[in-house]
Amino acid sequence: MTTHSLEGRNALVAAGAKNLGGLISRQLAEAGANVAIHYNSASTRAEAEETLAAVEAAGRKGIVLTGDLTRVDAVEALFADAAAALGPIDVAVNTVGKVLRKPIVETSEEEYDEMLDVNAKAAYFFLREAGRNLADNGKVVTILTSLLAAFTDGYSTYAGGKSPVEHFTRAAAKEFGARGISVNSVAPGPMDTPFFYGQETPERVAFHKSQAMGNQLTQIEDIAPIVRFLATEGWWITGQTIFANGGYTTR
Repeated sequence: MTTHSLEGRNALVAAGAKNLGGLISRQLAEAGANVAIHYNSASTRAEAEETLAAVEAAGRKGIVLTGDLTRVDAVEALFADAAAALGPIDVAVNTVGKVLRKPIVETSEEEYDEMLDVNAKAAYFFLREAGRNLADNGKVVTILTSLLAAFTDGYSTYAGGKSPVEHFTRAAAKEFGARGISVNSVAPGPMDTPFFYGQETPERVAFHKSQAMGNQLTQIEDIAPIVRFLATEGWWITGQTIFANGGYTTR
């Protein structure tokens, strides 16, 4: 699949209701895909329905699904339900994540477990189910963080929880490659969304802005087209982490 169009294809977007996930869902629909939109929290249901309406307004079929993806049975059910509603899944995008900024010495075991469950375990079993369920020549993308290339304090369980997914991605790319399935990760810089501001002071926000081009944070509009590209013309890229952050950090 090497064209701009996803016409006749089916996509699943985990945490696909709002913010970056919502924009990815909409852009995949605009490119021609039917979209299964996953959300976790009941408070996000209304936004999931709004995104579904946008998918349908683009002339595509959509479905809203829910589930706690830290539970393996919920990940299995997500893929099964998406395929039952739309048909074989061709594109699977995982935007699930949880941010915590806290010193190591203040972090509880419960916080550690939750952060690793959301950021690593859910991602691992999303990849597993993608490998089991995606159609041949499918595409898998996971959203990570540019903090993977940062030397900073405070984000031990966030960047630490996301870091194993790079190796999960490489292993999956090798294991699924014989079926033409590409597997990649995209690592945005600090994004201008509510998830970011809840963890930072105004001074740190200003610092993060100062590290990227144009003295600005990453916008969701900067990232969604990269996911769309990886699902279309970018199919030959696999096993990679793409740092999309306006020069915020690199390695």
